[in-house]
Amino acid sequence: MDRECSIDERRSVMARCMTCWILVLMLVNWARADQSLEVGQAKPADAIVTPVAGGWRVEAGRKERWPGVTLPAAGGAWDLSAFLYAVADVKNVGKNAATVYLRVDNDGADGTRNCVTGNVTLRPGEQKMLRVMMTRKPVLQGVKLFGMRGYPPGYGTGDHAIDAAKVTQVVAYVTRQADEQAFEITNLRATGQYVAPRLPPAERYMPFIDTFGQYKHGDWPGKVHSLEELKGRIAEEEKDLAARPGPADWDQWGGWKDGPRLEATGFFRTARHEGKWWLVDPEGHLFFSHGIDCVRMLDNTPIEERESWWEDFPGDKPEFAEFLLPPRFALHGYYKGRNVKSFSFAGANLKRKYGDGWRDAAAQMAHRRLRSWGMNTIANWSDAGVYLLRRTPYVCTLRSSGPMIEGSEGYWGKFPDVFDPQFERQTRETITRGARQTAGDPWCIGYFVDNEMSWGDETSLAIGTLKSPETQAAKREFISDLKEKYGSIGKLNEAWGTGHASWEAMLASREAPDKARAGADLGAFYTKLAERYFQVVRDSLRSVAPGRLYLGVRFAWANPRAVAASARYCDVVSFNIYRASIDGWDGNLRADVPVMIGEFHFGALDRGMFHTGLVKVADQNERADTYRNYVRGVLRHPNFVGCHWFQYQDQPTTGRVYDEENYQIGFVDIVDTPYPETIAASRDVGYGMYRYRMGGGR
Repeated sequence: MDRECSIDERRSVMARCMTCWILVLMLVNWARADQSLEVGQAKPADAIVTPVAGGWRVEAGRKERWPGVTLPAAGGAWDLSAFLYAVADVKNVGKNAATVYLRVDNDGADGTRNCVTGNVTLRPGEQKMLRVMMTRKPVLQGVKLFGMRGYPPGYGTGDHAIDAAKVTQVVAYVTRQADEQAFEITNLRATGQYVAPRLPPAERYMPFIDTFGQYKHGDWPGKVHSLEELKGRIAEEEKDLAARPGPADWDQWGGWKDGPRLEATGFFRTARHEGKWWLVDPEGHLFFSHGIDCVRMLDNTPIEERESWWEDFPGDKPEFAEFLLPPRFALHGYYKGRNVKSFSFAGANLKRKYGDGWRDAAAQMAHRRLRSWGMNTIANWSDAGVYLLRRTPYVCTLRSSGPMIEGSEGYWGKFPDVFDPQFERQTRETITRGARQTAGDPWCIGYFVDNEMSWGDETSLAIGTLKSPETQAAKREFISDLKEKYGSIGKLNEAWGTGHASWEAMLASREAPDKARAGADLGAFYTKLAERYFQVVRDSLRSVAPGRLYLGVRFAWANPRAVAASARYCDVVSFNIYRASIDGWDGNLRADVPVMIGEFHFGALDRGMFHTGLVKVADQNERADTYRNYVRGVLRHPNFVGCHWFQYQDQPTTGRVYDEENYQIGFVDIVDTPYPETIAASRDVGYGMYRYRMGGGR
């Protein structure tokens, strides 16, 4: 029987069965008195929805982008103003891993405005609680703030926020996948006590950032209130580091000195050992790269049009003039397309804390901290003044260079034209300059080249090539391939459904073809282009830094063709994986090769910051638990050889200059104070990571 037909028939039956269905979910005790949510008729969307005890079973279809179920409030709306979270128990009852989303709506919800969303990733058979924080709409009036991803309590922007007194429905769904997905959602409730922020009136709200770059109108554990308190934290941390200097079973590189010893080559390499991929350190010991990005990268925040924001602004004082930075180009947000002056509160705080020798003191402290925290890698985007002390292995970031494909597009920019002769020449020159201090250094694990490029789908780069001008080298290469395959323009027109008068006319055209009819040729050229990119970068690295690892391109997301090309030419395939867990992740990886995570993080709003980052958690305790689970999941996976947290320090409270990010994602905060919960989690996994990985996760 046709699968889609059977789904449609069953959906119709279930819709009739649920016409008058009203289910009152059972009250549970969870830290306080919860409120169960009375739900009216469930409304499937490309899904079969079946009542089960306490909720619903949802079998997702594969037609719509977000198959799932809408659960409206039985009386038209729920008043959840007393609560902090909407919560449900979710179980994966399918055969494949699934990420289940729960969205809480007001009228007019569109996925961004008038709603809030949470998600959880589940292995088959796994059950977890899915919790959504009900971020409130603005209550502070008469104050204008801008240039941030997240805003202070009570301010908000209207995006990803709701009026909790008027919740009309919740929506449970998954993203459309080729594989079948099924989940149960039960015990829908509201929980957690909401405490409205205490705010001064608008006329006394400004300034709202104190002299240390912290939010002024709140308090929390770890907040600095004076210069004396800031300096006093040096002695406090010294005691902690002295008591926990680092794992006893590590060699100088952070490799497993008590474990198996493989061939020592004097530099880092990859090896497959007992069914798992590993890095191998210069002494031949097994090495798993547990690291952190942006070590002593002093993020800066825009100061233009913000003069009223700061209390006792340190940038006005001569001793902090070095942290006033010249105009920098903003890629996104309020300042997009402008060169904007900025200031680094992080840098000013380091100078306040450590004095005039702050650069060396902070660098030395970073190495001590990482070892003590169970970390053995200074990861991407870090300061050369730190990693060139050569006390902790490090990775470097380099970039390709050359003309771009004019018709390509992406969040961080266009894709390079790898068929232009300038690409190979300029890339080699750029890599040579970038690697001049590290090419022969045994402490250098290897190089990432480029980051989160615009890979698109399996045809996008080929389509972008055809949408480019006739002078584009890649376009001429593509049309040359088509000439060789089809011979005449008429045969291509017949295959593609186009009407080009000649090959020259096709070269001049900037129209995109029908993807369905031209798909095979578009895909073939995509593969050729991707492989050319990775080959040129690999060959450039080998000529400049022989023996050093090519760690890949740090995919944010990539289609199978791009990943296959990376696997063919890179020593390690790298991804930035922003999820609560890697359970069920495959990244379109179809080859048995070593893999590294270049970025992941989690954040919360309980320590004075305004945005959680890309993966939201409730508080610092949940952040620590999620960290443990994530890294242990990576350690259990046979292909992973490392994972790197993004980033060392929280981003500026008021947003970094080029894209407004102001995430609570540091191991240390804006005043250089470590988050104790996260540090404890890092030590938990780091100190025992080799035995855990070798023991298969036990």
